[in-house]
Amino acid sequence: MTPERPSSTDPVVLPGWTWQPFLDDAVNALHPLNIQPYPVAEEFLQKQDITGSRSKPVTVTTATWACRTEKFRQVRAACVDAGAAASVLNFVINPLSRFDLPFFGGDLVTLPSGHLLALDLQPADKSDEQHTRPVWNRLMPIFERWREKLPDGGPIPEEAQPFFSPGFLWTRLPLGEEGDHLIETVVRPAFNDYLRLYLELAAEAEPVSDARRDDLLAGQRRYTDYRAEKDPARGMLTRFHGSDWTENYIHTVLFDL
Repeated sequence: MTPERPSSTDPVVLPGWTWQPFLDDAVNALHPLNIQPYPVAEEFLQKQDITGSRSKPVTVTTATWACRTEKFRQVRAACVDAGAAASVLNFVINPLSRFDLPFFGGDLVTLPSGHLLALDLQPADKSDEQHTRPVWNRLMPIFERWREKLPDGGPIPEEAQPFFSPGFLWTRLPLGEEGDHLIETVVRPAFNDYLRLYLELAAEAEPVSDARRDDLLAGQRRYTDYRAEKDPARGMLTRFHGSDWTENYIHTVLFDL
């Protein structure tokens, strides 16, 4: 049987999925970079299961779009569509450590309780001013422009703070017309502004020394190790697809460094 998506760069199309326009925007922005498929095992390219109760079953689909480019080790989108139970786009750009770049992170989550939305250019080493200052000087005006249009998402755990920039845009929105309006008029253009800046930084980035590369790689590993250990989607994915599949997905696809 031929898989529905034999390559990681084949389009992800999930009818009615909340975050389809965001994924489409990101893929279109990346296409000029001569993207190449990123190796993803067939079982993780697209998976469908049934969740919910026997009387009210819910079909859940999890798909992965992934590529690599000259300067990005891995770009990947984890896409979850479970109807009213959950709708998720987790979009991350992992740069090659040969270039002094942060991570791009977009986490867009809809649950029965509301929308949880986060955008950031996340530092590999927050204490390294050479790594952070050139990014933050350009990120903060974008953050300030959009922050005032959205409610604050609340405090983040102290242990997570080293992995976020001062430009971390984090909000909670209600379900319904008000939230939908803010997603279309504020969150989507903010997502594209953050991504546009990131791609500009990448276009300008020059290779660094071997010693600098090793420092950046160590910081990247600290970040990905933390994310793999604390991934907030673990419980949801386990409920949808089982523990074995979920742990393999987290460690061999989402955070494979």
